[in-house]
This record gives sequence, structure tokens and C-alpha cells, in this order.
Amino acid sequence: MNGAADFARLQADFAGHLRDPGGQPPPAGIEPRRMQVYRELVFNNIAGFIRNGFPVLWGLLGDARGNRLVRDFMVRHRAETPYFLEISREFLAYLQEEYQPEPEDPDFLRELAHYEWVELALDVADSELPREGLDLHGDLLSGRPVVSPLAWVLSYRYQVHLLGPGFRPTEPPPAPTHLVVYRNGADEVNFLEINAVTARLLQLLGSDPESRPTGEGALAAIAAELGQADAGPVIATGRQILLQLRELEVLLGTLA
Repeated sequence: MNGAADFARLQADFAGHLRDPGGQPPPAGIEPRRMQVYRELVFNNIAGFIRNGFPVLWGLLGDARGNRLVRDFMVRHRAETPYFLEISREFLAYLQEEYQPEPEDPDFLRELAHYEWVELALDVADSELPREGLDLHGDLLSGRPVVSPLAWVLSYRYQVHLLGPGFRPTEPPPAPTHLVVYRNGADEVNFLEINAVTARLLQLLGSDPESRPTGEGALAAIAAELGQADAGPVIATGRQILLQLRELEVLLGTLA
């Protein structure tokens, strides 16, 4: 029993030192050269996944700040999964819950990380595009349009899809940025910048199937929200938007 307890303690000390070499001493009896190999292997693997999962963010921060973030992530965060593919999600959780900003960190750091994570999450999502129970060519006004489960409507303060070395704003624009990030039948992940009205339309159409409105009903509701007594112009414009969204496979058709 003591042997098992000693081994468990050794494992805990070993893992603690790998996460936080500056704050946790290495276990006794392990050659320093070998310990260094383990430290570098674990850190470089995790840093590599984060660098590849958040390339725009890493490029804006630079290697020095990126590596400090990785170390702080390893010290502070306790992952809930052993899978390397989930490191990006765990890193996002760290940024949202435990991250301590430095003075030079951009205000959009968390939003950009979320946007980059969404691209990866959609790319590896197990969901399949449903085809049963759908009329792929149904009338999008009189029918009940179906939003793809692989189309996510997102709203950000910053224009996250434009951020990069040549565009690094210090303040958000006056209006929020709305995007739909989606994966089509060819397993290609794309994004479309949309306005607030289209974002609201997709929100209404993505409601519970039992209460999902027709396309015309959703557009009429939006016209009422906008204070438009005559819903005709909104419905006419909305019809073209619905057709475009179906062509992109953001909408899959209508309920059969």
C-alpha cells in the first residue's frame, strides 16, 4: 500500500513540476538532464497545438508572449479531457476564466481566440448535415426553413475575421460584428459577414422545431420589431437573403 501511495505521490510531483517548473521542484532521484527532456517535450507539444490552433492570435502576440501564455495556461488550468485535440477548447476556457492580461495584450484577445476556435471546432465536429425530413427545394417563404447544425451565428465587438498584422485596432467599432461560420457538404469551413437583421432571422429560424416560423412569418416578425407597418419590403429583401443562405448551405431547405 505504501508503495502505491509513494508512486502516486511521485506521479503528482512529476506532473506538478512539468506544469510549473518555476514553482514546483522536480521529484527526487530523477537525473536533471532527463527531467529537462520531459519539460521541453510536454511544453513544446502543448505550445505547438495552441500555436497551430490560434495562428492569427499567436502571430499578433509573438513567440515570447505566446510562450508565457502557454506556461500560465499549464500552471493555472486543470483540463477536463486527456485528448490533445481538445487542448484548443481548454485553452479557450482558460482565456475566459483564468487568464491574467498583460498591459500590451490586445483588448480583442478573447474574441479572436473564440473565433479561431470556432473554425477548428466546426472542422472536426462529428455532426452530419441532415437530409431526411427535408424538402431541399421547398419554398423558403411559405415553408419552414431549416438552419444547418453546422452553421453558427456569432456576434463580436471587434471585426475578428479581419484581424491580423495589418489590422490591429485598439477600440471596437461602434456596431458589433455578426458572422455566420458554417461547414458545407464538401466539409469546407467558411464564414459570411451578416448584418443584425440576418442574424436575427437565423436566430428565429433556428428555434425549436415545434415553434419554428415560416420564412415569411420570421420576416414579418422582424418587420414588426423594426417598426415597419408594411412588411412587404422586408419580406422581399429577406427572400433573397434566404435564397443566398440556402445556396451556401447555411439553410438546408424546408421541413417536408
